[in-house]
Amino acid sequence: MTELELHDKKAFQEVLAMIKQARTKVAKAVNNGLIDLYWNIGEYISNKSKKDDWGSGTVKNLSEFLRKTEPNSKGFSSQNLWRMKQFYETYHKNEKLSLLVREIGWTNNMLIISQTKTEEEKEFYVKLTAREKYSKDELSRQLESGIYERSMLSKENISPVAREMYPDINEHIRDYYSLEFLGLRNNYSEYGFKKAILTNLKDFILEFGKDFLFIDEEYRLQVGNRDYAIDLLFYHRELNCLVALELKVGEFKPEFMGKMDFYLGVLDKNVKKAHENPSVGIILCKTKEDNIVEISLNRSTSPTIISQYETKLIDKELLRNKLNELFSSSLDER
Repeated sequence: MTELELHDKKAFQEVLAMIKQARTKVAKAVNNGLIDLYWNIGEYISNKSKKDDWGSGTVKNLSEFLRKTEPNSKGFSSQNLWRMKQFYETYHKNEKLSLLVREIGWTNNMLIISQTKTEEEKEFYVKLTAREKYSKDELSRQLESGIYERSMLSKENISPVAREMYPDINEHIRDYYSLEFLGLRNNYSEYGFKKAILTNLKDFILEFGKDFLFIDEEYRLQVGNRDYAIDLLFYHRELNCLVALELKVGEFKPEFMGKMDFYLGVLDKNVKKAHENPSVGIILCKTKEDNIVEISLNRSTSPTIISQYETKLIDKELLRNKLNELFSSSLDER
């Protein structure tokens, strides 16, 4: 390819980027307008229900009227009109959330309303969906896997160094991950674990967070005449740093920390670019003993997180019961 062709290709890519940016802007504007419309209709029906005793019969008549007089009114069934009322009544007292719900689609809003119980849970999923830009299927999977309950039950096994460098790191890296989509059977090896992740990398990044960008497997580090390899290396867009991920199929052991400290030191010295923040390490274990983890992290000199994973989807009701027990015990201690 000639220099002129390379120059043209770069220019073509810039035009393509402009088109994609415009499409995203238009789609966002259309979604905001639609949510505004549904909010206003919901508010109107809610007020009419209180002042003029509008019930299901009146709303059904409204739906039939709209479908007869407005050809493009497929989304205005009586059921959907009641959902608009529910949507407005759910969020109208929460000024912050009433703005944020306009950042996500109508279908995702309805999923969150129908599958969550508390205001805190709704706020969690609205914020998460807006940040991660979840599709319907992606949000459904996170609701089913109980990511809210898992986050609330998290022990935040983060080294003091990581907390100091990245005060909001727990918003990006969690203590507990559900990896049921890997399809792992009993007695799998670390090699099999890694290959399952690579085969299902899209789902893995969905679980970890869309700001994770995959760089390489068995990422080679050379120190002197010795070669070392990081299981999986990622880059995190929001934290602006490299993330080394070490996979363990068994229980956490204190000696894992020394190895991770070494890897992060080499990354920061030989791989990290000048504009990037210090590298972060994640040790992903099947099980861990909290006391051992706490002592190991407190002695660590690097920003490291020790996370646990499950290979089977835990029943959401069980997670909710555990969370309720935690809240109850917290109230009893006061």
